[in-house]
Amino acid sequence: MSSKQILQVVKIGGNVIDNPNALADFLKNFASVGGPKILVHGGGKIATQMAASMGIESQMIEGRRVTDEESLRIVTMVYAGWINKSIVADLQALSCNALGLTGPDGGIVFSKKRAVQPIDYGFVGDIIHVNSSSLSGLLTSGFSPVFAPITADASGQLLNTNADTMAQALAIALSSVYDVTLTYCFEKNGVLLDPADDDSVISSINPASFQDLKEKGIVSAGMIPKLENALKAISAGVSVVRLCHADNLQKNNIGTKISA
Repeated sequence: MSSKQILQVVKIGGNVIDNPNALADFLKNFASVGGPKILVHGGGKIATQMAASMGIESQMIEGRRVTDEESLRIVTMVYAGWINKSIVADLQALSCNALGLTGPDGGIVFSKKRAVQPIDYGFVGDIIHVNSSSLSGLLTSGFSPVFAPITADASGQLLNTNADTMAQALAIALSSVYDVTLTYCFEKNGVLLDPADDDSVISSINPASFQDLKEKGIVSAGMIPKLENALKAISAGVSVVRLCHADNLQKNNIGTKISA
């Protein structure tokens, strides 16, 4: 048995953020989770809709957003502004002492701009360091950090960062201090064998079965980076990694578990 305190790192997907009722239900569940906890959120369709209203076309490659200079402004305003502060305010109303953050706040998450080869993703950041001691200090002080997926490099350049990756990096960094459970919550019951059948949940995925599912086209698009992040987390010291429906956050045996 581990003597470490249990820490819940939860990533909430964009499709739940797009649905006000689903988000409200999820935040009630998250607020009622006992002990230290961190929430990482994506951006949903709001950034894409705002970009479209401004005549800016959003481009996605293999589930990842290409971020030019105008897109970076929009995702920063939407993710770190409206969505983050709305979630923080809702959690405070639920007596959860939430603290809204991005990577540069307190120097907690540093990244570097992704190399332009083989694909130029623009102003997209790959995380290189998490200041786990600062983050632990916030948790010890009773705060529940709520991270928007915006980071910055050493020169202060803001960078759009995959929220699944951010949750994974935070979970790995804190696994030396805590017994970390990483949960990816979204609108499906888990990873599905048949996308049209919500009951076809794959109960467990390991590196070999992931390759097989990918080759068969059962997992594709945005599910690929999500599972890559989940597999990296479990191989790097995170105790439990799970993908499940947002309603099942506290139902530990439901969803898809990731194994090394």
